[in-house]
Amino acid sequence: MTAIRPLGALELDIAAALHGAAFAEWGERAWSRADFAGLLAAPGTVALLHDGATPDGLALGRHAADEGEILTLAVHPLARRHGVGRALIAALLARLAAAGAAQVFLEVAADNAGAQALYRGFGFEVAGRRPAYYARAGLPPADAVLMRRVA
Repeated sequence: MTAIRPLGALELDIAAALHGAAFAEWGERAWSRADFAGLLAAPGTVALLHDGATPDGLALGRHAADEGEILTLAVHPLARRHGVGRALIAALLARLAAAGAAQVFLEVAADNAGAQALYRGFGFEVAGRRPAYYARAGLPPADAVLMRRVA
């Protein structure tokens, strides 16, 4: 059975492993258990886990006042192209809207066309760019594309 549910404090190792698997091909630093613990402790944080046969994706966001931010979306490579990311983004956007977020922001690597297409499908539009934002092991840094969605 597939379910989207809140990521619990006892699942920080799962979150770190998923994040590492999802971003390894991009040469980006995986978030650690401590990174996730710090984010989950912050007010306004929303953390969701996609639980298929095993946990295979997560989304993390936060809200403050009327703004939301998607901090990360991580889908295990073996679960990609099966609607996991789409389901997580839909659930996260619904939770951010319920918390009062009238607009949502995110950053995505300029060379991650698949993720950008996913976000455009939810109404996100390019709002700016941060040169050489993502440091990558063994690869040149990548620009971040800033995207914004108005509810």
